[in-house]
Amino acid sequence: MLPSLQTLTLGCSKNRVDTEHILSLLEGHYEIIPEEQSGVSPDVLLINTCGFIGDAKEESIAAILEAVERKKRGETGKVVVFGCLSQRYGREMPELIPEVDAWFGAVGFVPLLQYLGVETDSDRTSGRHLTTPGHYAYLKIAEGCDRRCSYCAIPFIRGRFRSVPMEELVEEARLLAARGVRELIVIAQDTTYYGLDLYRRRALAELLQKLSEVDGIEWIRIHYSYPDDFPDDVLEQMASNPKVCRYMDIPLQHISDKVLSNMRRNVDGAWTRNLISRMREKVPGVVLRTTMIVGHPGEGPKEFRELLDFVADAKFERLGAFRYSEEEGTYGAEHFEDKVSARTKQKRYDELMSLQSSISLAYNRSRVGQVTKVIVDGFSDGMLVCRSEFESPEVDGEIFVKYDTGQDPSSLCGKFMDVRIIAADEYDLVAEIV
Repeated sequence: MLPSLQTLTLGCSKNRVDTEHILSLLEGHYEIIPEEQSGVSPDVLLINTCGFIGDAKEESIAAILEAVERKKRGETGKVVVFGCLSQRYGREMPELIPEVDAWFGAVGFVPLLQYLGVETDSDRTSGRHLTTPGHYAYLKIAEGCDRRCSYCAIPFIRGRFRSVPMEELVEEARLLAARGVRELIVIAQDTTYYGLDLYRRRALAELLQKLSEVDGIEWIRIHYSYPDDFPDDVLEQMASNPKVCRYMDIPLQHISDKVLSNMRRNVDGAWTRNLISRMREKVPGVVLRTTMIVGHPGEGPKEFRELLDFVADAKFERLGAFRYSEEEGTYGAEHFEDKVSARTKQKRYDELMSLQSSISLAYNRSRVGQVTKVIVDGFSDGMLVCRSEFESPEVDGEIFVKYDTGQDPSSLCGKFMDVRIIAADEYDLVAEIV
């Protein structure tokens, strides 16, 4: 009888891919218990942590402490921790929480696998043990980051930018498609930087074309693109390739020249505005998701007002925001004083998100009456839970679709269908099958 293992993955979708690669190498050595299954007592609880910003660190530490309590109550065996938090605080964490059985980092998983009894010289495989619904998967095309944004700890947690060779990604996509995956969500710390280290050129557009040629893949979605030197051939793919979703996740962080300079973003407000205009012009109907940071050093009332005016003008269909958190070891922590109070940051965050709520509501209401293609993610309370090419899983709203109650809704999961939007709020939409 195999020992049992359960994972807990915190943080971003890039962490989820790491977990899935590790689990694929552990198959046959452990009984893998689904992450969402409760009321079980695994022999090993494997926690993949996030250490990006203060809130994420607190969440990771809380999860580890809870796991330790479960261990004391006999509800789990070994507690093993890896990922960004333990990579960043590898010396401190074992002393702070000695009850954890083993700690490993976020770069190079061979020691972790060997600790778990799997002898290997590689921590990457084209195989995946999916923890997402079977019809979509994240495809991590690179690791690390060469940027040195003032607020970000990722470069010294994850190291230099390293592209995954194109042939390996295409093979991984083929294997995923053979298992029923229909949507690929392309992710990296900076997807548009892809290829510069391997091929001495930005090769994301070429990769998108090759992925679109994989039989079975119907949608390809791009996340985490950097605005500096954005490659226009990616927009050409989005405009002309029917498998590339007209959806772009591009964290902009701010619009003020002063704040962008302090952030070390290598762009200014004029460049950013021009890029958004080009995207709208070259890809009609494109949906843009972005993130902003409020309260960064250098952001006073004038700079924050400029940010609000920009968001009101740009009308991003999707927008999230962070309150600036000073992270030790970053350029910002070493060179700027965090003068904006927590209260002011929260007030600015609330004002920005209130503005965005009205923009998202207007956008969603503009879609009422339209017919759109959706994929069925699941079902709940007599409704199918779906998304169009304009919604990414986990971060965006959903489309709830009325269906014939005589049908088995589980048979529709992962299927595409055409629906007509009949109602909307700022997050979700309601539709009926055409």
